[in-house]
Amino acid sequence: MVSNVEQVTLNLIRSAAMQEFLEKGFKSASLRNIVKTAGVTTGAFYGYYNSKEALFEALVGGQYDYLMSCFCKAQQEFADLPPDKQPGNLSTTSGACMHDMLLYAYEHLSEFKLILCHSEGTRFAKLIDEMVEVETKGTHDYLAVLEKLGRSSPPIDERLEHILITGMFNTFFELIVHEMPLHEAEYYLKEMRAFYTAGWMEIMGQ
Repeated sequence: MVSNVEQVTLNLIRSAAMQEFLEKGFKSASLRNIVKTAGVTTGAFYGYYNSKEALFEALVGGQYDYLMSCFCKAQQEFADLPPDKQPGNLSTTSGACMHDMLLYAYEHLSEFKLILCHSEGTRFAKLIDEMVEVETKGTHDYLAVLEKLGRSSPPIDERLEHILITGMFNTFFELIVHEMPLHEAEYYLKEMRAFYTAGWMEIMGQ
């Protein structure tokens, strides 16, 4: 159990780290500056974290894992629908998931600014790549469902597919990076979803 004194020290370290990482990014951030800003000794720091990587993980690991879990869960829920129900639920399921992720990211804006803009050199820098991989598999599974339903799609160039899916997630995260007011971000997300859904339907010949 963490004592009150230990909790205060942890809070000081995390607050100083958040400031340092947001200002300089993971690679350029200095543990010496973090310790100095927090007003603790280096020895005290190592009593809580064994490295700069562990400290960064403590700041954003939970948020990163939650977002990926939410995204993967939505993908699985869609895949578990009966094949004949999937085409009618494609936009609804995807749109609801993206909206939930947007709200969660806005509730943890500083953490996601770290992940999206300042995480080079950590596992978190691969967020978009991981999401693209999951979405690509989901797309291929959906194309197989369409084929079973007798609604086969024309062949899709894998490079184009990768570009479009990567572009979709970059567009989504731009809303967060630029910290636009939430009501505007929600509106733009709705428009973005309509744009990409219509485009994919065209490409898939649906």
